[in-house]
Amino acid sequence: MIRFLAHWLILLAAWTLVIKFIFPIAYDAAYGHPLGTHIYWDFWWVIHLWLAWSLLNWQAYTYPAALAVSVVEILIIVTKFAFFFADPDWTLWQTNWFINKLFVLACFITLLVYLLIRRPNIRVS
Repeated sequence: MIRFLAHWLILLAAWTLVIKFIFPIAYDAAYGHPLGTHIYWDFWWVIHLWLAWSLLNWQAYTYPAALAVSVVEILIIVTKFAFFFADPDWTLWQTNWFINKLFVLACFITLLVYLLIRRPNIRVS
């Protein structure tokens, strides 16, 4: 399960790079906007890649780091959703953001539950 979660984090990081950087730059180039107009500056993908690496190369700090990142991500996303649903704006950009956050939330809820249930027996196989 740890390997699955690590690979899920890698896919999320790649997806985040595409929808928050590559797609907006391509869109701006195609429609003559200044490059970077639609970029959503977000560097959580770096933490996701580091956490994926950490899960695959288990160290003493991996469990508390994974637990902390999971809790922080869940709190941030739930807070952002509360603000979003107070005045939803279903543009292309916000919809991309929302769908990405749904998958990130699902990943970190799954990771948190797994860590809490399997704590004594977690080993990378």
